[in-house]
Amino acid sequence: MGQAVLKAVQDDPELELVGAVDVKGGADTGSLVGLPANGICVETDLAAVLERVKPEVMVDFTRPDVVFGNVITALQHNVSPVVGTTGLSEDQKDKIREEAEKQGTPAFIAPNFAIGAVLMMLMAKQAAKYLPDVEIIELHHDRKLDAPSGTAVQTAQMIAEVRAEHQQGNPNEKEKLAGARGANYEGMHIHSVRLPGYVAHQEVIFGGLGQTLTIRHDSLNRESFMPGVVLAAKKVRHLTGLTVGLDKLL
Repeated sequence: MGQAVLKAVQDDPELELVGAVDVKGGADTGSLVGLPANGICVETDLAAVLERVKPEVMVDFTRPDVVFGNVITALQHNVSPVVGTTGLSEDQKDKIREEAEKQGTPAFIAPNFAIGAVLMMLMAKQAAKYLPDVEIIELHHDRKLDAPSGTAVQTAQMIAEVRAEHQQGNPNEKEKLAGARGANYEGMHIHSVRLPGYVAHQEVIFGGLGQTLTIRHDSLNRESFMPGVVLAAKKVRHLTGLTVGLDKLL
């Protein structure tokens, strides 16, 4: 994702790449990335880079265990974070919102930057008004660390806004293997698949009398997220506080 973001920033004439950070150190650390005319050295100290180059925006695609610290560091340097890393808790989001308001620096988080995924969530919310029985299946590559995905959680939250909570399935059903029915969010079941070969995929299945409706989105490569990342990078400075969800920018 980092490499895809670097390329997307360079390809957009309205954006300028001014720094690159790999906080754990990696194969690219110390190497030059970017166009030959303005090659950027990959560094390991986020705070030092933000202090030196003073960017307007920081894009974060890291890990659930470090993203919160990165975001707070950015806000304390008056840099607006654009976050694609999922796994932030609601408590952490509340703290990010407080810090963004305290610093007067807007922040943006999106569980999914693919335009099609946003449309999938909006369509699912609309369908849930008429078909309230629903289950969510999300499928990702086997190196993803959090489950269920941020997209699945946001989809369930959006559906819950228009759907009264009720338990689905037989009230007397028993799981022969724990977790067989997946996670439960206000009566909706969410299932996570992790296999090599996948990138990011989700289907929302609605059931009704004699019928089913399936809404599915597939990201076939990481380039699918880049238009959303670029859009957020351009718009985040015009927001206030914390904004969650790419649908707020469309």
